[in-house]
Amino acid sequence: MGAVDEDDDEDDAPPGLPKDAPFVMSPGGHAALADEARRLWHEERPRVVEVVSWAASLGDRSENADYQYGKRRLREIDRRLRFLRRRLDRAQVVDPARPARRDRVFFGATVTYAREDGAEATVTVVGLDEADAGRGRISYAAPVARALLGAGVGDLVRLRTPGGLEELEVLAIRYPDPERP
Repeated sequence: MGAVDEDDDEDDAPPGLPKDAPFVMSPGGHAALADEARRLWHEERPRVVEVVSWAASLGDRSENADYQYGKRRLREIDRRLRFLRRRLDRAQVVDPARPARRDRVFFGATVTYAREDGAEATVTVVGLDEADAGRGRISYAAPVARALLGAGVGDLVRLRTPGGLEELEVLAIRYPDPERP
C-alpha cells in the first residue's frame, strides 16, 4: 500500500458535476461540518498533541505505541480538517424550507414517486454530506435525484439504470414548513 498523497482532492465533485461546482447543503448540514471542524481543531487535536509530546519525552520512539498511534491520529485529523475546510469554503447553503417554487423538485424536497413496476418510494434531496440512503435522504448528485430535479407532480422522468432506462412518475412533492424550526 502506497503513501497517501497529502494534496489529493478528497472532495472532488461527484460524477456528472463540474469539478468546481459548489457543494450545496442545508444550514443544518453546514453547521454540522463547521462544528466537526471546530471540535477537531479545538478539542481533539490538542489532546492528541499532548499525548504525542508526552510519549516523545519518554525517549525511544521506534517502539513507542502511544507516540506512533498519536502521530498517525494527528495525520488523520489534519487530513479531515483540510477536507472540511475545502468543503466549507465551496459550500452553498440553501434553506430547503424556502425554495423559489414549491411545485417543482429542488434541493430539500421530499418526493414520492412511482417506479414502472408500481412500487412507490419517498426520498428527500439533500447535500452530499447529509445523504443517508437508509433514511431516504439522497444526495442531489445521485442519479435518482438528478432525474427528479425540476419535475412537478404528474411528470414522468427518465432514470438511467444499469438495466436501461426506467420511467418514474412524480406523485407528491413536499418541503419543510418555513414556520417550523
